[in-house]
Amino acid sequence: MSLFLIVALPFLGALLPGLMNSAGRQACAGVTFMVTLTALIGLLTNLPTVLAGDLITAQFNWIPLLGLNVTLMLDGLGFFFACLILGIGLLIITYARFYLAREDNMGEFFTYLLLFQGAMVGIVLSDNILLLLVFWELTSLSSFLLIGYWKHLPEGRQGARMALAVTGMGGLAMIAGMLILGQIVGSYDLSVILENRALIQASPLYVPALLLILLGCFTKSAQFPFHFWLPHAMAAPTPVSAYLHSATMVKAGIFLMARMWPVLSGTPEWFVIVTGAGLITMVLGAVIALFKHDLKALLAFSTVSHLGLITMLLGTGTAFGAMAAVFHILNHATFKAALFMSAGIIDHETHTRDIRRLGGLRHLMPVTFGIASLAALSMAGIPLLNGFLSKEMMLEEAYHTTLWGMPYLVPALATVGALFSAGYSFRLIGHVFLGPKRDDYPAAPHDPGAGLWLPPALLVVLVVIIGVAPFLAEPFVKLVTASVLGTAADVPHAHFKIWHGLTPALYMSIIAVAGGLTLLAVFKPSLRFWDLLPRPEAKRIFDAVINASVALSRQIIHRLHDGAFSRYAAIMAVTVMAVGYHAWVTGTVGPATRAPQPANPVQIAGWLMLVTATLGLVFLHRNRLLSLILIGIVGLVVSVSFVFFSAPDLAMTQLTVEVVTIILLLLALNFLPNRTPIESSVLRRTRDGAIAAAGGIATMAMSYHYLLRDSIAPSISEFHLANAYQGGGGKNVVNVILVDFRGFDTYGEIIVLGIAALLIFALTETLLAGPVRARLLNRKPDQPRAGIMHPMMMVVLTRVIMPVVLMVGFYVFWRGHNEPGGGFIAGLIVSIAVVMQYMASGFSWTAARISYPYHGVIGTGVLIAGLTGVGSWLFDKPFLTSDFTYVRIPPFEKFELATAALFDLGVFFAVVGAVMLSLESFSRLARRAHVPDADHPMDIDPSRDDTTPKAEL
Repeated sequence: MSLFLIVALPFLGALLPGLMNSAGRQACAGVTFMVTLTALIGLLTNLPTVLAGDLITAQFNWIPLLGLNVTLMLDGLGFFFACLILGIGLLIITYARFYLAREDNMGEFFTYLLLFQGAMVGIVLSDNILLLLVFWELTSLSSFLLIGYWKHLPEGRQGARMALAVTGMGGLAMIAGMLILGQIVGSYDLSVILENRALIQASPLYVPALLLILLGCFTKSAQFPFHFWLPHAMAAPTPVSAYLHSATMVKAGIFLMARMWPVLSGTPEWFVIVTGAGLITMVLGAVIALFKHDLKALLAFSTVSHLGLITMLLGTGTAFGAMAAVFHILNHATFKAALFMSAGIIDHETHTRDIRRLGGLRHLMPVTFGIASLAALSMAGIPLLNGFLSKEMMLEEAYHTTLWGMPYLVPALATVGALFSAGYSFRLIGHVFLGPKRDDYPAAPHDPGAGLWLPPALLVVLVVIIGVAPFLAEPFVKLVTASVLGTAADVPHAHFKIWHGLTPALYMSIIAVAGGLTLLAVFKPSLRFWDLLPRPEAKRIFDAVINASVALSRQIIHRLHDGAFSRYAAIMAVTVMAVGYHAWVTGTVGPATRAPQPANPVQIAGWLMLVTATLGLVFLHRNRLLSLILIGIVGLVVSVSFVFFSAPDLAMTQLTVEVVTIILLLLALNFLPNRTPIESSVLRRTRDGAIAAAGGIATMAMSYHYLLRDSIAPSISEFHLANAYQGGGGKNVVNVILVDFRGFDTYGEIIVLGIAALLIFALTETLLAGPVRARLLNRKPDQPRAGIMHPMMMVVLTRVIMPVVLMVGFYVFWRGHNEPGGGFIAGLIVSIAVVMQYMASGFSWTAARISYPYHGVIGTGVLIAGLTGVGSWLFDKPFLTSDFTYVRIPPFEKFELATAALFDLGVFFAVVGAVMLSLESFSRLARRAHVPDADHPMDIDPSRDDTTPKAEL
């Protein structure tokens, strides 16, 4: 199966549970199970190639200029993690079906689960670091939804926020580190980066990149000092906890350290940071876990400890350490998922997770006791179970590791971590299942149905099989290790077996197990001592840091973001001018290469008109109507200037835009005072005037500089002129740029235009539903009138020119690809024609005859334009690449057909819809304001009786 499909299946399948929600719990779980199973089967179809040591790749160029390509690869490491994600995911889906209560929204839960699953599979199969970062952030967002699934629980909401804040912060740091790696190598493809170890480690940016990437890995995998978020994520439903703690979320950081191992490991910085953080996390997590009374909290801190163990192994930088890490990832996923599901069973049946209220459950829940005990003994490192094998390998690696010049530091701390790990594992068995039965359980304990105990039982079967016959797992673990190391030649030749003789690792293991039993025996006095110890509470520290950050942010925001637009504009303008002045002073401005052109009297007159209108606008801007007239003059002069500079497209666009905007602004001014009140002091007005004048002078100087000098860089206009006809099939270069070369920009612009019109409509709806509505209803016209009459001459004139203008718009639309025109200009021309009907005949009369849903017109335009762009993909062309041909239909001459016309049609509809929706919004306000519309669109009422004798008139 294609790698693209494997990654896409969970995302596509996420649509199904919500649709099947009304069909029942079984349907929701069933479709989720089938989606995951299909993805797993598709992954397994690539197993022969992976076992052969070959690399499977798939690539789709998305944004190649930015280096962002959808590039996937499947090797042993990616296959291993994808199997864990999808395989354990199947068991979690089955378990969740029977675990969740009837009042829980199954469709919502499985939708979040599939989104999270897809993001995790995307991480492990990505071959582009930018794509990996996208999936990385998706895991943070989807895990936030899963952890906070029980929205009614405050601890669930807080745990979700904490997880998102910590992992999100690390993700931002990792983005920077990955971008640095890409810049060092010159490529964002992982397969290329992994081949440039020497180049990366020789770069002065290696250490900053390493620190930033490790920050992302440590936050995601809950390494010290970021370990505190993971136990708080236990507020999620148990299926989520089991999935996050065993095979997915927390393993993402481990995966990335393993993936980047060939290029980042082997340096003192890697060794000290990774090994040190792993050791501290392993010991600290194990010690805290021993004294936790909440069963899930104990398991959560045990996860922290075992993640530290794996991190420490990767930090050693040796091939044997990497192999031991891979083996323990596999073993930890099996026994930890089984333990969390067992904890969920206990909570589900006894209605408590408090270990102090449990005990004696082996008599009442024998099946659960067997499953949980085997998994816990594996976690403790007892022989004949898989946890023992990877623990021995860890201790062997620790024994040969020297940190900070102390040869016994790492072995001693590793033994302490293993000792406390055995201690909390033995406590889980002894305090939960052993001892006498109690008569004060919150609910009567009993083993559940197979739907709950069968998934963890299958995992425990793997725990036992690997523990008894480790040689079965050896080939696959070595295959994955080869992917981590980057070459199969470096894979250690050590064999997986239960007995390796009397080695230091065995003695350290015996000490750990014996010490764990001792801790269980002296647990009560140890607990009293633990409770007396002063220790920092990570949650309180986190809350204090968050609260301090929020308070500081509010102070900064309240001082800077005070709602004064003039202040924002002043800061931005001064900053831009300062940076521009620095560039001007420190840059190399050569002498002028062009002579100024002489100006004729007409040009001087136009310039004086422009300057006069601009200065008049500055001094008379408080008169809103006069300001609007002056703005129209400025726009008209600019249009004439475009004509003078041989830019007819721009001139037509500018002129039509001016007409439409002036009309709409006039309608808006109908609801505003005629004069703007003076609200700022003389000092502030003086300051704003000085900044504006400086900005104008700077802009003038820059324009003058460029107009008198030839450009250093070649102009892109040469490319457009040379390729407009051959590549876009049009002689009008401006239109070809808009609908082909820069069609994506135009597509975004019409979307923004539609959004602006919808916002005007939304604001109107708010006004008509709020307190403004009462003021509009109470607004009285100057004098009572039955209606507003419209001049007959204007009514007749607009009726006559309406078809003419539509024909002109039609003509301008079709000629746009080769002559000045196009969909945007045609849309404005048609809008002007319709607006004139509203002005001449009144809104009610015209709306009754033009009853189009303008929202739909905007949507239709955007949809047509988008589908035109998508159609390019069907022919393996970039988005919005146009095609054209010439046809001849007798008796007509040969004419051109271009797909750009469809895109232009979308632009046309979007423009017309936006203008008319804005007009409709303003008119609705006017009708609410007791300004009644006339029933008859002319100044003579046809119902009037004109038979009265003239003498009586």
